[in-house]
Amino acid sequence: MAINYGFSSLRRALALIFILSIGCTNMSDTNDTKSFEKGTFGYDHDFLKTHYKNLIVLKGEDSSMVLVSPEVQGRVMTSTARGMQGASYGWINYDLIKSGKFQPKMHAVGGEERIWLGPEGGQFAYYFDPGDAFDLDNWQVPKEIDTEPFDVVSKSAREAEFKKLMSLKNYSGNQFDLLMDRTIKLLTRDEQREYLGMELPASIQSVGIESKNVITNQGEDTWDEDYGMPSIWILSMMNPSPETVIFIPYKKGAEADLGPVVNDTYFGKISEDRLQVNDGMIYFKADGQQRGKIGVSPLRANPIAGSYDAKNQVLTIAMFSLPSGNTQYVNSMWEIQDDPFSGDAVNAYNDGPQDDGSMLGPFYEIESSSPAANLSTGQSLTHYHRTFHFEGDFDELNNLSKTLLGADLNEVKAIF
Repeated sequence: MAINYGFSSLRRALALIFILSIGCTNMSDTNDTKSFEKGTFGYDHDFLKTHYKNLIVLKGEDSSMVLVSPEVQGRVMTSTARGMQGASYGWINYDLIKSGKFQPKMHAVGGEERIWLGPEGGQFAYYFDPGDAFDLDNWQVPKEIDTEPFDVVSKSAREAEFKKLMSLKNYSGNQFDLLMDRTIKLLTRDEQREYLGMELPASIQSVGIESKNVITNQGEDTWDEDYGMPSIWILSMMNPSPETVIFIPYKKGAEADLGPVVNDTYFGKISEDRLQVNDGMIYFKADGQQRGKIGVSPLRANPIAGSYDAKNQVLTIAMFSLPSGNTQYVNSMWEIQDDPFSGDAVNAYNDGPQDDGSMLGPFYEIESSSPAANLSTGQSLTHYHRTFHFEGDFDELNNLSKTLLGADLNEVKAIF
């Protein structure tokens, strides 16, 4: 009897241990394999961490977060206002990153903010070799701002600084030895209020990102109208929706004095069902379904642009440097130009199918440029670009839009 009792007790004890071990294992599996839905910041964090080992995570005191990769030029890959479960705002090319291969022409991994150099086309272009025709077959993004990593200078909880020495030749065959410095900063709520110039309601969740971009002439030649002058070009790839509209305020005035309100000839004229100009505001459909690009000259531009995604109720605002009185901006049209320094200060792009039906995105972009960099040896030019995303009550978002951009979101939603 004693033996039977001992055996039964042992059997019950082993059974209990087995049950508990299963429970503990299941709990561990649940924690170790916790996954996030595609479209969330957590999903993008886990995906990018797998492929970019040096990925930097910037965290705010609230739920704002930013992912930055030195592997792709100190690029802001994405951000969120609501933590790991929140929406991820940057467009990411998952298939290309997963492949581990470099894409020809442009290594389009995506990213909420990247730095390029202008101009793209013309006699001072950096994207075509001397003598080549200005067509897609010959177009190539310089490797220094496409596939090569930037050096990490420093990093902290909310800030990361990068640099890159590079030597480029433009279409005219002139050499540019330059140092590029780039600092990405996650803005606090107080800093957001300071730059916006208004209070943010407690009900509004937000993330603010600042990039400070500096180029320094490290060569022996002066960059001028004869040699060529580069510009700092900031481009933001973001996720489109059928109900996303970009809106850009412009300065009113006679065309004879200020020139055209908008340049929509980059990739062919844009139809009225996708582009509207109305009483100081340019509206551009950003659904990622039809390729088109617009530009606003420095005479017409303001240092601010926005977009509103009515489907997901996300208001995005970009604020950037726009020095008063400086009208020399590089011309990026794909042609030899009569005036290579009569370009645009602000641009917007909507992705869509190419002529052959292939498609890179979908995404849309809000872009800003510095003036042309007229620099002697050792001189520098600095360009700031700040991106803000807001989520919350529609009326509060509308108040932000009306106050900062002069745009009523009810009109934005109804324009197309």
